[in-house]
Amino acid sequence: MSTQNRIMQSFDYEWDYSPRVTTLFGIFAIVAVIGWVVSMMLTAIHLFALPAVPADAPVEGSIEVITSQWAYIFGVPLATLGALYYISTIGLALWWFDTRHPLIIKILTPITASGVLASSYFVWLQLFPIGEICPFCMMSASATVILLGLELVILRMSDSPGLSEMAPDLRGLLAETNYAVVVLPVLLGFLTVAALFAVPLLPLPEAVPFIVF
Repeated sequence: MSTQNRIMQSFDYEWDYSPRVTTLFGIFAIVAVIGWVVSMMLTAIHLFALPAVPADAPVEGSIEVITSQWAYIFGVPLATLGALYYISTIGLALWWFDTRHPLIIKILTPITASGVLASSYFVWLQLFPIGEICPFCMMSASATVILLGLELVILRMSDSPGLSEMAPDLRGLLAETNYAVVVLPVLLGFLTVAALFAVPLLPLPEAVPFIVF
């Protein structure tokens, strides 16, 4: 018995997907992972590269973007918030692969839409107030657009009840979830972010100057 048929027996309604939905969700997960990697790279730049830049050094291009007044929210780099966003989309994609339940697709819609709205604002900041482009930031923005596009196509290829009919069954869906498959990768993603922030706090030895003889 397939996962979808097994899960469907636990609910009072049925749903069906186009054969392409599984492939599209696989692409969705890959794009989300790429977005997470890019966001983690930008976070690492914030934590390890920017502190080495002298305060009076002239900056331009990507550095001007990621050191601007808009690059942080309450002291947290936007790239880090982006990494957390991508972790959530990865987790929801894994949840769908585990249960094949259409409620997860409905949950993804506002999340991916909010990602595009936020990215659109950040792209506008680069183009106008800042006047410089950060390629990594644009890659992340592109990933949010692709994720929303894939989500809308998946939604169109899914024959499922409305959100109001499925929402009361969230507890039943959680009961059918294999948490080892869904939660463990998400937890590892969060721990990786936390580890990046913990490294600068460690009592590491001072760097030894390189001397040329």
